[in-house]
Amino acid sequence: MADLVTALREAARRWPATTAWTFDPDTHLTFAEVDSLTSGYAQALRDKGIRAGDRVAVLLRNQPEFPLVWFALMKLGAAMIPLNVKYRSVDATHVLQSSGAVAVVTTEEFRPLLESIGAPATHYVETLVCQPGFVQQPVNPDHTVNIQYTSGTTGRPKGCVLSHRYWSQIGGSMVEGFPNLNDQDTMLTAQPFHYIDPQWNVVAALLSGARLVVLDGFHPSSFWAKVREHKVTYFYCLGAMPALLLKMPSDPADRDHHVRVIQSSAIPPSSHAELERRWGVKWYEAFGMTETGADIKITDEDHDAFVGTGCLGRPAARREAKIVDGELLLRGPGMMDGYLGEPDVFTDGWFRTGDRARIDDDGRVYHLGRIKDTIRRSGENIAAHEVEEVLMSHPGVQLAAVIGVPDEIRGEEVKAFLVATAAESELTEYCSQRLASFKVPRFWEFRDDLPRTPSERVAKEQLRRAGQPGSEPS
Repeated sequence: MADLVTALREAARRWPATTAWTFDPDTHLTFAEVDSLTSGYAQALRDKGIRAGDRVAVLLRNQPEFPLVWFALMKLGAAMIPLNVKYRSVDATHVLQSSGAVAVVTTEEFRPLLESIGAPATHYVETLVCQPGFVQQPVNPDHTVNIQYTSGTTGRPKGCVLSHRYWSQIGGSMVEGFPNLNDQDTMLTAQPFHYIDPQWNVVAALLSGARLVVLDGFHPSSFWAKVREHKVTYFYCLGAMPALLLKMPSDPADRDHHVRVIQSSAIPPSSHAELERRWGVKWYEAFGMTETGADIKITDEDHDAFVGTGCLGRPAARREAKIVDGELLLRGPGMMDGYLGEPDVFTDGWFRTGDRARIDDDGRVYHLGRIKDTIRRSGENIAAHEVEEVLMSHPGVQLAAVIGVPDEIRGEEVKAFLVATAAESELTEYCSQRLASFKVPRFWEFRDDLPRTPSERVAKEQLRRAGQPGSEPS
């Protein structure tokens, strides 16, 4: 479907009584109910003055109103600006001002924050009652439906301008190609809804007729129990999630589930085979960005031969990849329409990802780390992810992040931030046995947790701002 409003209407026609969404534990909405409720919210928002072309911020947790309001705004021809529920005054103000939001849809929980920063007109879902009588106007597939802000892993978040075509490209690629979702599938998402993953899960479920289960968040200790409870057949995870799941105590029920496919970004190569052995299901690497959508993935054709290699797979349908000066570039339909308020970042349709990569003779892509995530120590280039992978392979390490810190003699030194039970001396020895001496961290900082982006990646910019190099006791 070229636009999501038409896709929703078609889903309601094809599967009217089928459950579209389950918000754990017990909220269920059919496709017909989703179509009806989104029209009701669209009329309610129109009554509040929202018009086509407006940008409206949405500050909600993982609750049905989030995707309902999103589709209501689409039906109005307006765009959603998802706000991170962890935002405080500075970051919330930045997104609201830079996006040009004319209103905010939220709950009473966030009233103090929004009032303290002088947010634009605020509508609380507790009092936003669905109104009948909405008449759908024609929808242009090229209209913007999201201003989706990046996670801010390397700098201040930027607003990606995303159209209907962006979303239909992602969802369509998962129905027409691997993992070939269909109306017999049950999908699950556990990430915060302001992040892009639950949103593309909604679209993929809509286009396939699959049921989507939404958790209130990612909880490693109960995640697989929820997968079993809801008879999930497909889920996607990323960042630290695979490692955190693997560190949970094994359970006799680990293989008692209905999952047929797990897609994940940044599967730890050293743990890939163990993940598959433990849960008895294949884990498939996938690569994508907010800016570009779903780009590269492992499919059944390549899976078995590339477990634990770090291979990302081959470009998805209608996507091209090439390497220029060591950097991965992507091109194809269904990417963002640019960063809001910034110059065009595409060159002949190619987008520079900021990722180092290589492509083999058969077109398979291998990720080598972020360009800005390389440490230059005494003339040696050190990939932070290589050191992190070694640290994460230690049983006493739950989470690790490595950055470069200034050093007068060597230019940069290696510093590790850890959530761990192992001691610094033990980890130094462990790394020394597995890495060249210049890659072994010189500085160590132990914490109860590390700051993370909504995509469960460590927010390294926050760590880089944390202070001067030095070792802190665990």
